[in-house]
Amino acid sequence: MADSIDIRSIVKGALDSEAFRHQHWQGSFQDYLALVEANPLVIRTAHQRVYDMVLSYGVEEIERDRVKVTRYKFFDDPIDGGEDGLYGLERPLQNLMNVLKAAAHGYGPERRVLLLHGPVGSSKSTIVRMLKKGLESYSRTDEGALYTFSWKVGDELVRSPMNEEPLLLIPEAARNKVLETLNKKARVSYRLRCDSNLSPVSRYYFDTYLKEFDGDLEKVLDQVVVHRMIISEDDRVGIGTFQPKDEKNQDSTELTGDINYRKIAELGTDSDPRAFNFDGEFCIANRGVIEFVEVLKLDVAFLYDLLTASQEHKIKPKKFAQTDIDELIIGHTNEPEYNRLQNNELMEAFRDRTIKIDIPYNLRLQDEIRIYEKSFNKRSVPGKHIAPHTISTAAMWAVLTRLQEPKKANLSLLQKLKLYNGKTLPGYTSENIRELHEDSPGEGMTGISPRYIQDKISNTLVRDIPCINPFMVMNELEEGLDHHSLISDPELKKAYKDLLLVVRQEYEDVIKNEVQRAISADAEAIARLCGNYIDNIKAYTQKEKVKNPFTGRDEEPDERLMRSIEEKIEIPETRKDDFRREIMNYIGALAVEGKTFNYKTNERLHRALELKLFEDQKDSIKLTSLVSTVVDKDTQEKIEVVKSRLIRDFGYDEISATDVLNYVASIFARGTTKGD
Repeated sequence: MADSIDIRSIVKGALDSEAFRHQHWQGSFQDYLALVEANPLVIRTAHQRVYDMVLSYGVEEIERDRVKVTRYKFFDDPIDGGEDGLYGLERPLQNLMNVLKAAAHGYGPERRVLLLHGPVGSSKSTIVRMLKKGLESYSRTDEGALYTFSWKVGDELVRSPMNEEPLLLIPEAARNKVLETLNKKARVSYRLRCDSNLSPVSRYYFDTYLKEFDGDLEKVLDQVVVHRMIISEDDRVGIGTFQPKDEKNQDSTELTGDINYRKIAELGTDSDPRAFNFDGEFCIANRGVIEFVEVLKLDVAFLYDLLTASQEHKIKPKKFAQTDIDELIIGHTNEPEYNRLQNNELMEAFRDRTIKIDIPYNLRLQDEIRIYEKSFNKRSVPGKHIAPHTISTAAMWAVLTRLQEPKKANLSLLQKLKLYNGKTLPGYTSENIRELHEDSPGEGMTGISPRYIQDKISNTLVRDIPCINPFMVMNELEEGLDHHSLISDPELKKAYKDLLLVVRQEYEDVIKNEVQRAISADAEAIARLCGNYIDNIKAYTQKEKVKNPFTGRDEEPDERLMRSIEEKIEIPETRKDDFRREIMNYIGALAVEGKTFNYKTNERLHRALELKLFEDQKDSIKLTSLVSTVVDKDTQEKIEVVKSRLIRDFGYDEISATDVLNYVASIFARGTTKGD
């Protein structure tokens, strides 16, 4: 009984009745004028509304390669908790917002088709989906409220089929005066505009009532009921989507509407606007957004409708005069289709009326990793352990395939990736990184799609195993290339496979480093080694002797110990004095401030101590014995300690920690050990 009551309370509270009534407000035309006077922004154009919607979520300035870039928080997808969040596309999104800003101000882009252009899987359709979803949500807020109207016809209300702005019911001369007043009150940088004409249906009722009331506009407007308009793609209100079909089934009436033959029987003519269904995608998208999926696959006849809709803000329904529309027209296409457009002279008019916005693949490794971590995490993949670096190695390969070979002879593709990802390399400044971008026009417009990576990770996860690791995913990525539907060039496949070898080597270096750190993670031992090193360099720099703790005798500083540590971080013999003085000066500066030196605050020294301790301990642990069939009890206990550190400090589980230890042991057994 308790459970059923609980379920009922959940259902009862599922809808906020007060919010519902607020969002479904309706009133007279005079009531609406009072609303407009209080908040002039309710009459914004579609482009102005979309622009303000994105801004309403906030912006922040970030730096990319010493260039300030505006990041729009809306594209993190706060509406759905980051489900459609976009990563690494700050520059393309800023370009898009610059176009929308110009359109909001009436500078010209509002009369163009926005064309998102990029390779498959670069988030073009996601961007449009977010704009549509954002507009839906915005229309439910007080800030984003907008209104339309219905006509009183007998006992029925006949809604404006194109969700028109109620101010269009005011004659143009008076409307312009109203707009002057509203623009003085509105605190926005753009001018409010309302320069459309009524749709054929509304014009029919307006003229009919105007004759009935002998030209009394006030009585005509009394026949109007204004109501709040909630944009909804599902309800086909304010959002339209058109997807090309095969040429035999394409019909332009899907865009502009069609004759209602049942109404013709009632009305006796097909030229009566009431006998026409204004339910084409252009009609229902009025005041909002219309999306053209793979727009360049449209038949030429459709493109003519699109040209008029964008340039003139008009559509031509069958047997009716041109009808005004107000909507953001946005399409997306991929590289092959766009190249075909460029080579087609007959499409010159369309090219002239489009604004192309490139949406390339992501080129920052950390952002690429976030894309996959959103899909593959503990919540979405319960019961499976994804070993450390599994996702990052796949992401690294994906980004490498998108980069162009650097023109600088001493820079590898992997180093270029690291520079783009924020890592510093000797001799490279932010200015150099900007030059790398400028030397690689079109970078990110080719390469491996995130969808391919996601598919291959999914293929690995569905195996009947409790844990997946980077080698499994890399094998899956390599095998999949042989059957990749979009890559037919054998040379390109070979180049991509060679990049997998680069990633494997990088992964090997990472896990060797982790195993080294796990072996040398004895904090007390490192502290003792550090204390010994500091005592010796102090004596060395001050030309003193060191007391041997066992014999009690004064001895010369242990040069062999000092160099064995310094060599681990490649301090040359000629630089050893400078390095030692640098450490002592740092310790002295801390002492003046009343602080105690801690090796952890000096990253290079910390790494050198870890590597030295690893060198000293690896033989006692006998890591290479892991590859043999017999391991003595003492060694096994030490290995278990290392394994527990891998689990605790690096995110491994029992299986993946064992796998990594075995693999690194096999490397050491081959005699391929090296430093960082």
